[in-house]
Amino acid sequence: MINSLKQINLKAKTILMRVDYNVPIKNGKVLDSFRIKSSIPTIRYCLNQGASLVLCSHLGRPNGSYDEKYSLIPVGETLADLLESQIKFSNSCISEDSHDVTLGLKPGEVHLLENLRFHKGETENDPEFSSLLAKHGEVFINDAFGTAHRMHASNVGVLKFFHQKGIGFLIENELKYLKQAIQDPTKPFVVVLGGAKIKGKLDLIYHIIPKADSVLIGGGMAFTFLKAKGKGIGKSLVDNSMISDAKKILYEARNHSVKLVLPSDVVISENLDSPKEKLTVSVSNMPDEMGGYDIGNETINKFGEIISNAGTILWNGPMGVFEKEDFAGGTRGIAEICAKGKEINQTVIVGGGDTASAVNQFGLASEMSHVSTGGGASLELLSGNQLPAILALEKP
Repeated sequence: MINSLKQINLKAKTILMRVDYNVPIKNGKVLDSFRIKSSIPTIRYCLNQGASLVLCSHLGRPNGSYDEKYSLIPVGETLADLLESQIKFSNSCISEDSHDVTLGLKPGEVHLLENLRFHKGETENDPEFSSLLAKHGEVFINDAFGTAHRMHASNVGVLKFFHQKGIGFLIENELKYLKQAIQDPTKPFVVVLGGAKIKGKLDLIYHIIPKADSVLIGGGMAFTFLKAKGKGIGKSLVDNSMISDAKKILYEARNHSVKLVLPSDVVISENLDSPKEKLTVSVSNMPDEMGGYDIGNETINKFGEIISNAGTILWNGPMGVFEKEDFAGGTRGIAEICAKGKEINQTVIVGGGDTASAVNQFGLASEMSHVSTGGGASLELLSGNQLPAILALEKP
C-alpha cells in the first residue's frame, strides 16, 4: 500500500520531494509552467504542515555532465514567483555545500537542487548517488508522475534510505484518473486518439478497445488507417510498416462492437511549413501532390456529436499540427467540445505530452476533469502497464 501525503506526519520534518520540472526553456525563461504549477498544491500543503522542503528534478538530457542550457535556475525563478517567496538553490544536488544548505533549512523554507541528470548516477540508478541524494531528507515524497515509468535513483534508488515515504497530490490525482477512472468508466466511454504515429500507442489501443464504446482517430496516425482501408492519402504522413497493425485494430474494433471513426474530411496543403494553398477536402478526394495536416469541420462536428453524448472521454494525441495556426483548428475544435463536459457532468481526461500542451495553449486546461503531466508515463499506465516508481513505493 502506498502512503498518501496526508497519512504522514510532516511537522518539523525535512522532505526530499521528487518533482517533474522538465519544462521547455528558451533564452533563460520557462515557456510553459504547467508542470511547475501542478506541483504547487503538494508543496504548499507540506509547507503549511510545518515542513521544510528539498526539491529535486531533471531537465532535458545533459548526459551526465553540466550543461548551462539545462540548468534549473530559470525553473527556480518561476517557482519563486508562483510561491511568492524566495527559495534557496544549490548548483549541485549531492555536494557537501548542498547538504549544508539542507541542514540549515527552517520550517516553511524551500531548497531547489540543480539538475539531477548532471550526474550519470541518476539515470543509472547508482546506489552511491542515491545515498548522497537521500541525505537531503527524513521523508521522501514522489510527485513526479512524468518520470514514474523510469527506474532512476531519484524515484527508486533513494527509497531504501527512507522509512517514511509516499506520493504527493499530483501523482494521487494521476492514478485516480488514469487508472481508476479508466478501469470503470461512466458509459458511453469515448476514446479520442491522435498524434503522428500508431506505433507508440499500440499497447494503449489494444488495451482500451475492449473497454471503449467509440474510438475516434485523427492526427497523422489517421492516414495509416485510411490507407489500410484503401483510401488515397496523397503526400500525407503514413507509416507503411504499421498498415497490417492498422488492419488488425480495425478488425479488433469490429470484433468488440466498438465504433471506430476515422476522419471524413481533412485540411490539406502542398507544404506544411509555408503553405501557399490550404483546402478542406473529403478523404475520398485527396490530390496526390498534397498532404493532410488537420481534420476538417465535418469531422470536428462528427467527432463532437459522439463526444457530447459520452460519459467518460479519454483524449490522447492532437488532431493535427496544432503548433501551426493554419492546422490548429481540429485540435482546438475538439478541445472546445471537451471543455463543455463540466456542464453535463462528463469526465474528461487529457493524456499528457502534446495533448496537454494543446489544451494549455488554448487556455482550456482548467475546463477538463484532468490533464496529465506525463507523456510516456500516462501512455504506460493507460496501456495497463506497471510504473516502476509507483511499484517501488508499494514495497515496505
